[in-house]
Amino acid sequence: MTLVFTIIRGSHKFKMYKIPENSYRYEETIKRSRFITTVIHAPTEKEAKTFIAEMKNEFSDASHNCWAYVAGPPGDTNKIGMNDDGEPHGTAGKPILNVLLHSDIGEIAVVVTRYFGGTKLGTGGLVRAYSGSVKNTLSKLLTKVKRDTIFITAVLDYANLTAVKRIIESYDAKIINEKFEAEVCLEIELPKQDKVSFENTVKNITSGRIQLTENL
Repeated sequence: MTLVFTIIRGSHKFKMYKIPENSYRYEETIKRSRFITTVIHAPTEKEAKTFIAEMKNEFSDASHNCWAYVAGPPGDTNKIGMNDDGEPHGTAGKPILNVLLHSDIGEIAVVVTRYFGGTKLGTGGLVRAYSGSVKNTLSKLLTKVKRDTIFITAVLDYANLTAVKRIIESYDAKIINEKFEAEVCLEIELPKQDKVSFENTVKNITSGRIQLTENL
């Protein structure tokens, strides 16, 4: 079952989900064939495809480099891809993708490299081998939690600092950096979906005496 956590702070909410913390590689032998599974964090389709090309180059002598990716939240089918790379249709790419879609990990790309060992596995055996290799890899993969955030720079006077800090805390945002000069300059990490509400709230509390800039 895919788990996407919804965190609620007062009337504000945002989603968090797991992503790969770093790349990981797992290898096993199934009926004399070597299966090498490599996983990375792939927040975009471009990064997933670049990774796939790199794996094909690294394992250019392999029998097959089958792959799939989900370049979005867990279970999201808007940015997905898969390929059997010469294995019988539906025996490699689809099983890999199915495992990814039913995991609770998002923004992930996988290439399963196979060196044929001389023993044919049959279509059912291939499906089990590819899906099993990915499941075994994901069970060992280190993950971290991601939330969709933006960064905003706020410039305000000292008189409004305490009130603005209370609002920042109420939105489950956090101050990344602060400078105290003629005015206060705060760099704030904020849940993306709260941007409009947050800006309206701090402008109201400061009577418009605050300058907000999104850091792109």
